Amino acid sequence: MAKQRLKQESDDRYAPVPHTAADSARKLADPAVKAAYDALEEEYTALTALLAARKAAGLTQDDVAHRMGTTASAVSRLEGSFRSDKHSPSFATLRKYAAACGKRLIISMV
Repeated sequence: MAKQRLKQESDDRYAPVPHTAADSARKLADPAVKAAYDALEEEYTALTALLAARKAAGLTQDDVAHRMGTTASAVSRLEGSFRSDKHSPSFATLRKYAAACGKRLIISMV
């Protein structure tokens, strides 16, 4: 009975915030938001490349971790590191991640 009541209370508090392309466009119309977004372009491009490589290989974080000889939490931290200034992965780590996904690491400057 108590479990059911707690679940109901939890469900009542859950209120997802809808997000649409129009919401993004409206927010990006603000010059300050656009500048902040543009400043993160390289990080998001790198993160997108990692996630796309893992998805294309049909792998989970645990699968990649096993192939890299590490833990799933380490792979999660690696993928999350592109969204923070706390840690920058080494080239060796990025090479291992790429190899685990059946890819090769290539870095280019444009």
